[in-house]
Amino acid sequence: MCTVCDKRFTTKQPLNVHRERHTGGKTYLCHECKKCFTTEISFYKHMNIHTSKYKCTECGRCCQDSNILAIHRRSHSGEKLFKCTVCSKQFTRSGHLVMHSRIHSVEKPYNCHLCGKTFSQSSVLHSHMRVHTGDKLTRVLEPSH
Repeated sequence: MCTVCDKRFTTKQPLNVHRERHTGGKTYLCHECKKCFTTEISFYKHMNIHTSKYKCTECGRCCQDSNILAIHRRSHSGEKLFKCTVCSKQFTRSGHLVMHSRIHSVEKPYNCHLCGKTFSQSSVLHSHMRVHTGDKLTRVLEPSH
């Protein structure tokens, strides 16, 4: 588990890569799109997108690696390999099943370190943190006629 944001990982290597996101030390710059990366491996995976190494033959989308391309291809085939054992709802990605399963278990693994509120998804925790920081989401509104 990441000690900064409580995100959970099944192995140590992705956790170590994730931790670097919190340090802010981005050192690898993509000269094609100007994105910065904290690790060499994440930079090289990103570069696969620009070289079209893993390109979907159906829609032309370029992916970072063969696993992500395989997951993406399921969006075209409609194949859903991951099934909820409680309600039988099916998902194309295992992570989506994990998030869905929290509906049934009421698991809320993401905690706000400032007020103690708990959340089932890290994205909801990040949105919640705006309450404490005062940051507001800004939307561009279409001018009314």
